[in-house]
Amino acid sequence: MPNKKTHFGYSEVDETEKASKVASVFHSVASNYDLMNDLMSFGMHHIWKKFLVNTSNVKKNARILDIAGGTADLSILLAKKIGVQSSDFKGQMIHSDINLSMLNIGRDKLIDQGIFIPSILCDAESLPFPDNYFDCVTIGFGIRNMTDKKRALKEIYRVLSPGGKILILEFSKVWKPLQFFYDQFSFKLLPKLGKLFAKDESSYQYLVESIRMHPDQESLKTMMEAESFLKVEYLNLSSGVVAIHMGYKF
Repeated sequence: MPNKKTHFGYSEVDETEKASKVASVFHSVASNYDLMNDLMSFGMHHIWKKFLVNTSNVKKNARILDIAGGTADLSILLAKKIGVQSSDFKGQMIHSDINLSMLNIGRDKLIDQGIFIPSILCDAESLPFPDNYFDCVTIGFGIRNMTDKKRALKEIYRVLSPGGKILILEFSKVWKPLQFFYDQFSFKLLPKLGKLFAKDESSYQYLVESIRMHPDQESLKTMMEAESFLKVEYLNLSSGVVAIHMGYKF
């Protein structure tokens, strides 16, 4: 039987090939990832991440897993919120990513901040954690690059404890009146920034395309509900350039 196909940006590839292709992209961009995020979002990604954390309602001593944690911006904010650096901390904060280059940069950044938590290399589609364990699982700008999003959501549901919450921060479908200008910026400028500052135009072309291929707000909400998450809702930020999706396990 022929292999199942999936998208890699606007290209169609075998499902078995996508993970390695995505890995190649992130190995390439890792060293300039934070700089490029600042340039591409005009620094707004810091505000989006802080908004997610400030509205997460996670408590001190919670158990949190940050999936696709990359260069650790979310992990740092969440670790501070749940009191990782306090002497009486009894929770757990785990920084994880499938890409070793990204994980290493995030680990070093955590250490520089005086935050000593595990940085674990793992695949969101096959998490090495027990059932019903975490109070909250976060994914910041990672779910769109996963080969099997449904399987990843199923795994996250498995490791969440009853009452636990999933928070997904991801690029989404922009407000329609802004679509033309957003497309012009994305397709004409962003790959050129990648070429100029990261010496890698093709990886940023893929990243732009991956945003367009990612499910829109309502489609991702439906996908989460299909994997048993309840009270699923989303909040658009910056006119839908990004959205925060949240849901619960009961």
